[in-house]
Amino acid sequence: MAERKKESAKSLGNGRNTVRGAPAGSDEPKRPFLPPRPISLRTLGDYLDLSPATISLVLNNAPGVRSIPQETRDRVIAAAKKFEYRPSFFARSLRRRQSFSVGVLVPELSDGYSVLVMNGIEEVLIEEGYFYLTASHRRKADLIEEYPGLLMDRSVEGFIAIDTALQHSLPLPVVAVAGHNPLPGVTRIVLDHRRAAELTLRHLYQLGHRQIAFMRGQTFSSDSGDRWKSLMTVARELGLEVRPELVVQLEQNLSSPELGYPVPPQLLAQKRPFTALVSYNDIAAIGAIRAFRDHGLRVPEDVSVVGFDDIQGAAYHTPSLTTIRQPLNSMGNTAARILLERIRGKKDFPDEVPIVPELIIRESTMPPNADRMKRK
Repeated sequence: MAERKKESAKSLGNGRNTVRGAPAGSDEPKRPFLPPRPISLRTLGDYLDLSPATISLVLNNAPGVRSIPQETRDRVIAAAKKFEYRPSFFARSLRRRQSFSVGVLVPELSDGYSVLVMNGIEEVLIEEGYFYLTASHRRKADLIEEYPGLLMDRSVEGFIAIDTALQHSLPLPVVAVAGHNPLPGVTRIVLDHRRAAELTLRHLYQLGHRQIAFMRGQTFSSDSGDRWKSLMTVARELGLEVRPELVVQLEQNLSSPELGYPVPPQLLAQKRPFTALVSYNDIAAIGAIRAFRDHGLRVPEDVSVVGFDDIQGAAYHTPSLTTIRQPLNSMGNTAARILLERIRGKKDFPDEVPIVPELIIRESTMPPNADRMKRK
């Protein structure tokens, strides 16, 4: 029996003979060797007459793989494909003490802002061989508190928090996109809101607008406070009066145009003339434009509208939306690269990475025409 096993291993090990031999003098036909399922690294090594270490180097594309002849590498890959062998993720994780995964905290997966940031994150993680687990917390404080622990239970190596108001540090590296709350161990990717406010208001001012209405962002949004302070600072510098009755505070937790739809009727009810509206974001701007139309007003002939973010639909809306572009894909790229550098042991990392905005002028703004402004 032992000799038969030895003979079988010999037949398997030469890497060329894949047929199990029949006993001498037997008329039994030869039959193909069927390896055990699931096939192990050692079995694959016997089949190829190579060491498991060599096969592991090839299949994991490890740094030392270049020392292995290309012909051998091709044989390993072909055999792995033939027998449907995949390296053990858990074994590799234990060996390197890595899970090759990160956690991403996001308010809502369908939000245009978050989608573009995550596209950028995904590009880098795929390139670097990392997987990500996403937790959508809907801005609920208990979920923001609970989800990091649940993701750590799944062995993530770090976090990217998108527009998420973290209240305390975490025991792993963290990069926050639109994170305005300074915390130890957290690198913040933050737009220059002062520059964004200058671009917005100077554009309207140069067109001739002096009576401007504003949407103020929800208190739970990470950018809301800084964006509003910046707008008010620049308004004072330009000598623009910001009338309280022309400021609408957004409250709803929505990621659809419905967010901005109630704003125009609230403003029109004040009976105060205005020729432009600064929206908190593009989604709300699109809803506001529809509401103006439903109240008999045209954009931009009667009211100019400026958005914020430059989401994918902004250029294709009618009218196309003048907006402040955040390079959201690039912000996601930057966040992922910084996180992986920190995971790999880089000690010198910035507390804050500033991002420069850009004004994109499209069809939703023009010089005011007060005589044609209709109020209801």
